[in-house]
Parts: sequence; C-alpha cells; structure tokens
Amino acid sequence: MKILTIGDIFGQCGVEHTAFVLPGLIKEENIDFCIANGENASGAGITKSDYDRLIDAGVDVITLGNHTFGKKDVFSLLENSYDIIRPANYPQGVAGRGYGIYKRGNKKIGVINLMGRVDIPISLDCPFKSADSVIEKIKDECDIIAVDFHAEATSEKKAMMYHLDSKVTLLFGTHTHVQTADERVTPRGMGYITDIGMTGAEESVLGVEKEIILERFITGVGRKFVYASGRASLSGAIFTVDDETLKCTDVRRICIR
Repeated sequence: MKILTIGDIFGQCGVEHTAFVLPGLIKEENIDFCIANGENASGAGITKSDYDRLIDAGVDVITLGNHTFGKKDVFSLLENSYDIIRPANYPQGVAGRGYGIYKRGNKKIGVINLMGRVDIPISLDCPFKSADSVIEKIKDECDIIAVDFHAEATSEKKAMMYHLDSKVTLLFGTHTHVQTADERVTPRGMGYITDIGMTGAEESVLGVEKEIILERFITGVGRKFVYASGRASLSGAIFTVDDETLKCTDVRRICIR
C-alpha cells in the first residue's frame, strides 16, 4: 500500500496547485490513500469551499493544527464530515475528532492528528499521552496507523518518533512549512520524517509575500500578512507499507512543481 502525505496546503495558491497536480500524482504513483494537512488552506483555517476542492481532488483525510478554528466553517465540517480531523490533544469538549478509521480494500487505516506544545501558544494536553490514549482505543480496529504531528520543535517531533516506534506505521511532521531531509524507516518498521514541508507559493517566506516578512525582520515593524501567489510546489512524502507485514518499507520525499 502507498500512502501519500501532503504538507501544509497554504492559501489559494496551495489549494489550486493541489487540485491541479493531485489527480495525476495519485495515478502516476499508484497511491492508495492520501492525507493532507489543510489548516492553512484558506489562510489561517479552512473554509467549506476549500475543503470541497481538496476532497474532490483526491484527498482522503484532511488534518489540521493550531489554526483549526480560524474559520467558522470548520465547526460544521468537524461535526458533519468524517474526512477532516483536528489534533487529538485539544482539551476535552472541543469540537471535532482527533482521529478517524478509514477502509481501503481489505485494510483499515487509522489516522491520528496531534499537536506539539513547544512554542505553540495554545492550551493543549500532552501529545505523548494523548497519542497513547488514542492508539489504545483503535489499535485492534486498524491494520495501519498514520500520525500527523503538527509541531514547531524538531526535538519534540524526534522524541515522538522514539515514543511511537513500533506503536504506529508511519509518523510525519507538519507546521514548519520547510521539508526536512531525514526520512527513514526505523529498525522496527515505522516510517518517519520530521516535516514534509509546504504546498504553496515557492517565491514566498512560508507562504507569505517575501517583502512583508523582510520588512518585519529588518525594521521590527509588522504589516498584515498577504499570502503569496505565483509558481507553486506540492511538498510531501510517499510511504510504502508492506501488505503482509503491515510495516513501512520505504519513505520518499516529493516536491511537485
């Protein structure tokens, strides 16, 4: 089985590029299942229209992050749609689900969304304990478990790799918008990469017009963010899972222009 993961889809540029390249990518790479982080698809958050475009393009599950509740549409989406989830370690009582179980062929795939706590100014439960709690609930119902860990610190993500090794099939990081070159398969058969990158405008600083960010760094005075446009790329990773052993056998970074 091949599982495609797509890094933070940012703004209309990212949504449009995903809609343009994803159907062909799925066909060319024989993708069985697609997980995409869409917390920035509509800027800070996701709207119903952008959700629809991503699902129609071939995304099977949309994960979120610190901007989960940035758009009012998300409350209805989380209540009525099973193919969009938010971090499982939001405090109890928050709208939505932190995981889902999806069937592909004769396999069931559990997808868990988690969020880190280092340098993320939101009240969150411990992601490590939350991961254990969800895994304990779903492990007997799933053949494969995939985790999107939406976190700022590479150290926290690497620690999560060691914590979840042998407990899940694949773990990929999102949030920093910069793809890392540390993809690996652990000796216990878990696929891992610290961050799969961003899907959006290449001539930007993490998706925002570069002039605005340069001004902020040079003068210390910030202006309202304007999301960049122009040539785009889709960043992510493809995880190959053995159908018999249910262990990951390969992780390959991708960047599709």
